[in-house]
Amino acid sequence: MRLPFVISVPHCSGRVPDRVKPALALSDAEIADSIDWGTREIFGSLEAGDVLCAQWSRVVVDLNRDPERRDFKGVIARIDYSGRIIYHSGMVPDQKEIGDRLREYYWPYHDRLRDALALPHIIGLIDCHSLNGVGPSEAPDAGKKRKDIVLSNNGDHKGEMSPALGSTTCPVTILKLMKQTFLEAGFSVSINDPYSAGFITTHYGHAIADRGKFAVQIEVNQDLYLGQGTGEFLPAKLAEITSKVRGCLEAFARAVQARDVAEP
Repeated sequence: MRLPFVISVPHCSGRVPDRVKPALALSDAEIADSIDWGTREIFGSLEAGDVLCAQWSRVVVDLNRDPERRDFKGVIARIDYSGRIIYHSGMVPDQKEIGDRLREYYWPYHDRLRDALALPHIIGLIDCHSLNGVGPSEAPDAGKKRKDIVLSNNGDHKGEMSPALGSTTCPVTILKLMKQTFLEAGFSVSINDPYSAGFITTHYGHAIADRGKFAVQIEVNQDLYLGQGTGEFLPAKLAEITSKVRGCLEAFARAVQARDVAEP
């Protein structure tokens, strides 16, 4: 089944351009910490309307940030998710370098994403991530064990609009359909907990809502397929989760399409 979605995988790469590498104060292992492990394997192999996988590490440019965001964790971050300084002293990107990176690495991804979402047969966007099994110290759920699947639509823990966040990116009825498909496959699921959706989901979700389309952010718990204490892929587990996620998204697509037919 070809899914009627655009699949976005913005944090799946650890590559750094040769021209950028000398400026980085991070080791190769520290750069690798910024990868959403498993997302390329699980989501990048899906058959869908379009599948976009990041070519470069988010320490080079973060595709899931507003291009105008210039703070320490902005589109060209100066500290990584673990709070480590990314650049050697005196080598923080200046405005020209920021502009060059946006042009070379950021806009090609977003231009393709925008064009794909405009296609008439596309009904929604799924922005795909993975997360640690237990919330790290800097996370909103520090020290807490996380669910297998986290679905987000910029709403509250029921998927409904939160006054503090503004409009949702996906109707709660559709989000519940997605949740149900994962529950039926044996996954535990949370809604907007610990995260309520990032830039890609909110920006494009709001932009396509008036066309009857939706956007959902999905995060998969890395404990499902990485070895405890090793961080190494468990091939059999990864293959199992990849197959199950594909089945869930196919079931979800059929449910949404059936709902649209039933509700003219």
